[in-house]
Amino acid sequence: MNHTRLSSRELNHDVSGAKKAALDGPVVITDRGRPSHVLMTYETYERLTGKRRSILDALSAPGLSDIDFDTPRATISPRDVDLS
Repeated sequence: MNHTRLSSRELNHDVSGAKKAALDGPVVITDRGRPSHVLMTYETYERLTGKRRSILDALSAPGLSDIDFDTPRATISPRDVDLS
């Protein structure tokens, strides 16, 4: 993962370049030489913040059809009820 570092002034002059750089990794924006902000793709943001995906999104993820998932059938036995 690449880390790009841009000053606030460089960001203002080339926003589209910064957005393209964010596709390869986080872009650290500096203010007076000190890191102040980070530009990243929204997908990366969601992954980092732990946003939950819907079950439909999870099941339609690429590569899931290659996973062999075979679980044993559960057996549930009734219990006697004590009403005393």
